[in-house]
Amino acid sequence: MVTASLVKELREKTGAGMMDCKKVLTETDGDMEKAMDLLRERGIAKAAKKSGRIAAEGLVEAYVSEDGKTGAIVEINSETDFVAKNEEFKTFVMNVAKQIVNKNPKDVEELLASPAEFEAGKTVQESLVGKIATIGENLSIRRFERFEAKGIIAKYIHGDGKIAVLVNMAKGTQEVAKDICMQIAAAKPEFVKKDEVPAERVEKEMEILKVQTMNEGKPEAIAEKIVQGRIGKFYEEICLVDQAFVKDPNKKVSQLLTETGAEVVEFARFEKGEGIEKKEENFAEEVMNQLK
Repeated sequence: MVTASLVKELREKTGAGMMDCKKVLTETDGDMEKAMDLLRERGIAKAAKKSGRIAAEGLVEAYVSEDGKTGAIVEINSETDFVAKNEEFKTFVMNVAKQIVNKNPKDVEELLASPAEFEAGKTVQESLVGKIATIGENLSIRRFERFEAKGIIAKYIHGDGKIAVLVNMAKGTQEVAKDICMQIAAAKPEFVKKDEVPAERVEKEMEILKVQTMNEGKPEAIAEKIVQGRIGKFYEEICLVDQAFVKDPNKKVSQLLTETGAEVVEFARFEKGEGIEKKEENFAEEVMNQLK
């Protein structure tokens, strides 16, 4: 009989998932050694050991449904850039993006727990573990965004999956949507317009600008006026509509939108590995840890 304590013990010994442990213990009538061998044979215990390694490479991908009504953008990380060129990995990333569009999970945890549309009889988590075993590296689904069309959804992938952009527009054409996608990829805006920027973010920036201005020797009263002028530069950097249009720097994105009758509702820009601290390899330390 397979007890909860047996499952827990196998999980602690191998690092494999609860369901995988229960499955192999049932298949081996509770024999711990045989269950461990079975996990190793299936590559699951090996995959669990890899889960502690930092995954900062990989791919970002976007998918728009055939009817154009829904889009998703996802980042799935690997340990090395080499894996990003692996066709099996590329297919897995696209399949996950499609599943996000079709099933609308609320977060990564719900996505992982859901039955995989692309691999019968497995959850997305189990499919991911299988890929870790066959590809031989730690992989992780890091984040995703999903949009329902307000008018047009467009995507853009740059540098073989290094940057992905998804744009949701209330009005406009596919041509304008493509230009906006490329603008976001190149200029890295954080918000569509000024009123989306949190007040505390603006206040902090104004404080910094005021100190900078006073350090230049300007009196406080004059510094206040200079700051009001300089805060415009801040908005030009982080707000899409205030940026110079990359295809025509003499024109702002807001002008492009007005001229073409277009309107951007929301966007997402994922850059592979951004914000992940990559581990510096120390082989001497690694060997010493293994000896211990």
